Amino acid sequence: MTTDEKDRFETFVSRETYQPLRTYSESIRKWTATINLIARRDATDEAIWRRHVLDAAQIVPLIPPSVTYAIDLGSGAGLPGIVVAIERPDIHVTMIESDRRKAAFLQTMVATLGLRATVVAARIEAAVVAPAALVMARALAPLPDLLAYSAPLLDNDGVCIFMKGRHADAEIRVAQADWRMNVEYFSSRTEADAVILRISGLSRAR
Repeated sequence: MTTDEKDRFETFVSRETYQPLRTYSESIRKWTATINLIARRDATDEAIWRRHVLDAAQIVPLIPPSVTYAIDLGSGAGLPGIVVAIERPDIHVTMIESDRRKAAFLQTMVATLGLRATVVAARIEAAVVAPAALVMARALAPLPDLLAYSAPLLDNDGVCIFMKGRHADAEIRVAQADWRMNVEYFSSRTEADAVILRISGLSRAR
């Protein structure tokens, strides 16, 4: 491990979880050759580690300490669901993923890494899961859609954490027509134009 790499991973992840995260990162690379878990241009060890795993790990410090159950919407390759399950073993993570091949990858990772996690192979609208204190998503849909997906799955006083790109402000303005919410912004430490939104107090505006 280079000094630069050591500095990067220590910013986001613990020494104890470094190896499980590397195993996961390597598995993404291997599986992407056949089922396109991520864009193939990103399917190198360093790109997966930096652009996907470390990026997802940023949300871990933003999770309220009291959370013990979380839902990851449209989990795909397990970002951020698998990363959260590795970094916060006290949280049971339910990952909802409609693509059955991707769901099979997630189930393999849960078994391989011994994670406290469940995979639900269904569309978000059709998934039957208990409400959670945390609903999270990365690169899934515009904010108004994410809020509509999340509201039925969110506990009272629950929070949402969404990883968004440069259009986050515009998405918030559109969403405010239908939703009341408290929004906190956190700048991404891996992507210059990206932000992380932590949303609480979510309710319908009308």
